[in-house]
Amino acid sequence: MKFLVLGGGAQGSAAAFDLVRRKGVEKVIVADQTVGNVRPFLKPFVQSSRLEFTAIDAYDHGEVREVMEGVDAVVCGLPYYFNYDMAELAVESDCHYCDLGGNTEIVERQRVLHDEAKRRGLSIMPDCGLAPGMVNILAQAGIDHFDEAVSVKIRVGGLPQQPRPPLNYQIVYSMEGVLDYYTTLSVVLEDGKLVQKKALSELEDVDFPEPVGTLEAFHTAGGISTMPYRYQNQIPHMEYKTLRYPGHAKIMEAVRELGLLSLDPVEIDGNKVVPRDFFIRVVSPRLRAPRGHDLVALRVEVEGSKAGKSGGVRFDLLDYYDADHGVTAMMRTTGYSLAITSLMQVDGRVTEHGVTTPDEGMPAEAYIEELAGHGINIEKSVT
Repeated sequence: MKFLVLGGGAQGSAAAFDLVRRKGVEKVIVADQTVGNVRPFLKPFVQSSRLEFTAIDAYDHGEVREVMEGVDAVVCGLPYYFNYDMAELAVESDCHYCDLGGNTEIVERQRVLHDEAKRRGLSIMPDCGLAPGMVNILAQAGIDHFDEAVSVKIRVGGLPQQPRPPLNYQIVYSMEGVLDYYTTLSVVLEDGKLVQKKALSELEDVDFPEPVGTLEAFHTAGGISTMPYRYQNQIPHMEYKTLRYPGHAKIMEAVRELGLLSLDPVEIDGNKVVPRDFFIRVVSPRLRAPRGHDLVALRVEVEGSKAGKSGGVRFDLLDYYDADHGVTAMMRTTGYSLAITSLMQVDGRVTEHGVTTPDEGMPAEAYIEELAGHGINIEKSVT
C-alpha cells in the first residue's frame, strides 16, 4: 500500500506517523511547500525507504498529479480551500481520497465527483478528522442502534491539561479557525427543522471524570458538517457544541460584542487596522505557551426507541498528550482518524464507493477498533 499525505503540518504529520508504522504499508510520501521542517516523531523514519518527503506547490496541479502517480490513496491535510481540487485530482489519478473537511459548502461541491469516483471504484471521503469526522461516526452508530432516533447531542473540545487564566485555553491548531467558530452561526435541528444558533450561546455544564471535571458547552459552527442537512425532517433534535473550561465563553462573548473580532477595518492614526488581526497578533503568543500537554474531551449522546422501548446510547472519550512520542491529543484524535480512514479505504473495509461523508460510509465498529489500537478508547454505554 502506498499513501500520499498532502501537507506536512500537525495533522498531516500525525497521519504519516500512523501510516508509516503500519504493516503492509510500502511507502508514505509527505508533500508540502518545504521539506525541512520534519516533526520530531517522524525523524526516526527519515532514513527509511518507507517514508519520503517531497516539495510541491499545491496550486500547481501538474505537480500534484505527478506526485499522485502510483499511490493507492491521498490523505489531504491542507487547508480546506484546497479540498475540492485535490479530490478531483485524486479521482483523475485513480486514488482513494480523504480530507479534514472544515467547510460544508466545499463538501457539497465535492459530491459532483460521486458518479465518476463510483465508476472507478474509488472512495472519496471528506470530513475525516475529529469534528467533523469521529463525532459523526459515533453519532451515526448511535442512530443505527435505534429503530427511530429522536435526539443527537455532540460535545467535543481540545483543552490544555493545565489551564491558565483568564481564558483557560491554548491553541492546538489555528487561532483564526477558533475565532471563525466563535463568530459564525451554527446549524442545528429543532423539531426536525434547520435552525441557526449564535456561537457561544446556550451554555450548559458537562461533567467528566477527574481530573477534567466540569466543562462548559456552547454552540459553534461546522463540527458535524452536513449531518443536520442529511437528517432534517427525520430526527427532531441534533446539535453540536464545543467544550471549554468554565468561564471561557463569557469572556469570548464579551470580546466579540466589543467588536474585537470584527473583520471590518478601523482607522488608527491614518492606518487601517482589522480588529481581529490585531487581536490574533496580541493574543496568539500568549495562548501558544505552554505547548504540548493537551487533552481532548468528547461526548456523543443519542436517544431513541427500539422495539417500542425508549433508551439512550452514549460515547465518551478523554484522550491525552502522548509524551513518549510528542504527539498532542488533538493530533492523535484528528490526524490518526484521517490515517485510519485512508487505510480502511485502501484495504476495502470502506465498501461504499463514490463521495460519502464518514457518517454515510465509515463502518463504525471497525473504526472504533482501530482507534483502540492507538490507545484512543471510546467508552460506550447503553441505557
